[in-house]
Amino acid sequence: MEPPIYYSKAEFIETDTGNKVSRRATIAGPQNIILGGKTIISTGAIIRGDLRRTGPGHAVVISLGRYCLVGEGCVMRPPYKTYRGNFNYYPMKIGDHVHIGANSVVEAAQIGNHVEIGKNCVIGKFTIIKDCAKIADNTIIPPNTVVPALSLFAGNPGRFVEDLPESTQEMVEAQTKQYYTRFQPLER
Repeated sequence: MEPPIYYSKAEFIETDTGNKVSRRATIAGPQNIILGGKTIISTGAIIRGDLRRTGPGHAVVISLGRYCLVGEGCVMRPPYKTYRGNFNYYPMKIGDHVHIGANSVVEAAQIGNHVEIGKNCVIGKFTIIKDCAKIADNTIIPPNTVVPALSLFAGNPGRFVEDLPESTQEMVEAQTKQYYTRFQPLER
């Protein structure tokens, strides 16, 4: 069993559904962001829920599933494009058990379940990452790329390296649950 990862109780806010959000993360437009529960938003992460289509009322801009980890210094912002002279943001949907490494920038349209994104990655606009895929550290995925299920992508530009084993789903699920369990408040 791996040792606990301690955090300062004063620094993180824990929600009713078990999300742990750093007070030193920037969550812009929180009314437009949905966290599925047991998700950890680390120090210095920036989630831009304020970038959305213009119009009345709330719009879900970014939704994260359960047991997600947004690493330190990550930037998540919805993809955008200009169509007929109109500048529009599009929603970003992220599944369950998704780990995003430190200092990665994500502008994907969709990330499936059981996905691992390494450190210092750039996930281009409108990228779709299917279930159980893995993006190696320092990979740059060009805009509009579709990363197939159970595949490892690496490099700049990111390209297919190898197929991942069928057991990837169980492995990633175990890792994300274990990380959440290990993430403990340090009592002072």
